[in-house]
Amino acid sequence: MASTMQSTQHTATDGGNGNYRFALVSLTSLFFMWGFITCLNDILIPHLKAVFSLNYTEAMLIQFCFFGAYFLVSLPAGKLVKKMGYQKGIVCGLLIACLGCLLFYPAAAFATYGLFLGALFVLASGITILQVAANPYVNALGSVETASSRLNLTQAFNALGTTVAPYFGAVLILSVATGAVEGLSHAQAEAEVVKLPYLILAGMLGLLALIFAKLNLPTIAEHNESSDSDGVVTHNGKTSAWQSIHLVLGAVGIFVYVGAEVSIGSFLVNFLGEEHIAGLQESDAAKYITYYWGGAMVGRFIGSAVMQKIPAGTMLAFNALMAAVLVLIAMNSSGAIAMWSILAVGLFNSIMFPTIFSLALRDLGPHTSQGSGILCLAIVGGAIVPLLQGVMADSMGLQLAFILPVVCYGFILFYGAKGSKM
Repeated sequence: MASTMQSTQHTATDGGNGNYRFALVSLTSLFFMWGFITCLNDILIPHLKAVFSLNYTEAMLIQFCFFGAYFLVSLPAGKLVKKMGYQKGIVCGLLIACLGCLLFYPAAAFATYGLFLGALFVLASGITILQVAANPYVNALGSVETASSRLNLTQAFNALGTTVAPYFGAVLILSVATGAVEGLSHAQAEAEVVKLPYLILAGMLGLLALIFAKLNLPTIAEHNESSDSDGVVTHNGKTSAWQSIHLVLGAVGIFVYVGAEVSIGSFLVNFLGEEHIAGLQESDAAKYITYYWGGAMVGRFIGSAVMQKIPAGTMLAFNALMAAVLVLIAMNSSGAIAMWSILAVGLFNSIMFPTIFSLALRDLGPHTSQGSGILCLAIVGGAIVPLLQGVMADSMGLQLAFILPVVCYGFILFYGAKGSKM
């Protein structure tokens, strides 16, 4: 069995750079889809907040359940991907995400908030497996020197998904929901508004699972453990990814980055709805989220080119500083200045996730799958930080609560300047 696996691996890797390019092109569709699905939460939050009369803390349970899946599923997903391989791990993740989307149908039919949270958890579990498999796969499809640039390029298509999703959600959920809630019961509004978008997503995820099951993608043999599953694998004197300081600090970086990015995105509709900021209706404010995520898309394409010349750590530190400054401006101003300052943060968020990810995975060798699982575990920051900001918003006001993302960007500045080199 082991010898058969080895021969398959060598055959798959013989495709060279051409095969790698095909694999990278194929993977961009995954990055687009999970970006789209994740950002759709920013539309779901104000919608369910209005329908179920939730406060900010209760509404942030949406992000808590979605990103909480990363905490519970990431490490098992790392083991799963190590056993199944990257490609089968991707197919498995797509099928589970498809199931999560289908569960929105009964959740909408019963109009129960708890069922929505359960569907989100299943959906996020599938996305978690995709993240654990696809990110290190892209990282490995080429030279170590261009890993950050390569991951930024594929993550740009993730940002394309997050750019398109707010408009999609504004048209199919919020604008429809405004009329539905006025003319129908809450239960009817849910049934009419939420079912269709997630059924469409389920169909797309199912189709992608079928396609990826048939594709002939290269296998990265250098990241596989030896055939002796009982033996201890050592790389550079380390028996576990946890022994690499730059990985552990990178996990903290992923935690605070995802927390800050998701917090800002989650509160944007409500922030732009404040009278002293822009006073926009929910359906109109949702369309402006496109600028936030669109900035991330543009920034990743630019960053992918710039990081061919400038060290990744330097770029990361600069972007973290600029993001912190923009949030502070939004906190201490009003009107158009506050509005465009908070939206512009997306441009500087752009390179952070892929850059932290690739810097943290550097030189882990056979512990790469474990390292990827640890980093995806840290995405739970998207559950915890928005919930904390929701508590702060309820107690001290929405605008002042944005101090929390500023603190997060402070740590990312440290990681780019020093922590990634430790």
